[in-house]
Amino acid sequence: MTSTSKSNPGHFFEDFFVGMPLVHATPQTLTEGDIALYRALTGGRFVQYSSSEFAKSAGYPGLTIDPLHAFHVVFGKSVPDVSLNAVANLGYADGRFSQPVLPGDTLNTVSEVIGVKENSNGRTGVVWVRTRGSNQRGEEVMSFVRWVMVNKREASAPAPDVVIPDLPKSVPGAELSGFASMETWDTSLAGSEYMFEDYAVGEKINHVDGMTVEEAEHQIATRLYQNTAKVHFDAHGQKSSRFGKRLIYGGVVISIARSLSFNGLANAGHMLAINAGSHVSPLFAGDTIYAWSEVLETAELSDKVGALRLRLVAVKDQDPGAFAYKGEDEKYADGVLLDFDYWAAIPRKR
Repeated sequence: MTSTSKSNPGHFFEDFFVGMPLVHATPQTLTEGDIALYRALTGGRFVQYSSSEFAKSAGYPGLTIDPLHAFHVVFGKSVPDVSLNAVANLGYADGRFSQPVLPGDTLNTVSEVIGVKENSNGRTGVVWVRTRGSNQRGEEVMSFVRWVMVNKREASAPAPDVVIPDLPKSVPGAELSGFASMETWDTSLAGSEYMFEDYAVGEKINHVDGMTVEEAEHQIATRLYQNTAKVHFDAHGQKSSRFGKRLIYGGVVISIARSLSFNGLANAGHMLAINAGSHVSPLFAGDTIYAWSEVLETAELSDKVGALRLRLVAVKDQDPGAFAYKGEDEKYADGVLLDFDYWAAIPRKR
């Protein structure tokens, strides 16, 4: 009998070209069960994703999906077509959350290749894609750019012409959208008295708490988003990898660091945009995540709502109050896991 293969081996670097459209399989309907599981896996305490009554009173349509949770789902759809054969996910830019995702909404995902560049080793290359998530009505709920280092199938395959996309350093504050009116806001229930006017550019916030990530937890989290990247699941296959074991999905680091940021930024729970992001070093089961933030910029969105542009830095197995970041040589300090730049909505003082 002739052996045939109907399985998907994923794209390798030489398969990608600028303008390549990618329609990703398996739309996902999100439910209140997904919200509960995401909360259990990340420890999220932001009130608008915990209390439907609070969310309604603050101008949300009800208990909504944390935009970062929705981001991971949309990201996960793209993995089989973009990063199944990845070495590493390298960064993010120009991410915008344009409207809320509600329980019962179904997320569909498409991507377009916007850049390619072979690495000097001739065995890998970097691919840039813009990924868009839309709901069941065809309304775009988010878009973002990410770039990923992908293995080549054959090292001898010719390199494509280099195209590096021109990306904004940040989403302008004037272009932020998708925020609630925050007409009423009970700071006691939200967990903090500090509002928009209480934060100053340059201020650093030690989020104090830490969370150790276990093997089962990071795999459940990644499966929740239907992310199929081999490096997170296949312990046998990863024995021959550079690290010799499974890597924790970088999105787990983002979500846990963001959840830890509640302690100091409890009222800034609504992510509006992703300006930039880098996974600086790997995380493995048994490591403990800590986090700190720096206020980079502020924007007034309405008479009731402001926005903070925040740098969220996750560190591993160290005191976040040391504010480890970069040295004078611009190299990241030991133990820095994540450098994540985003905008968050926060109520203004009444």
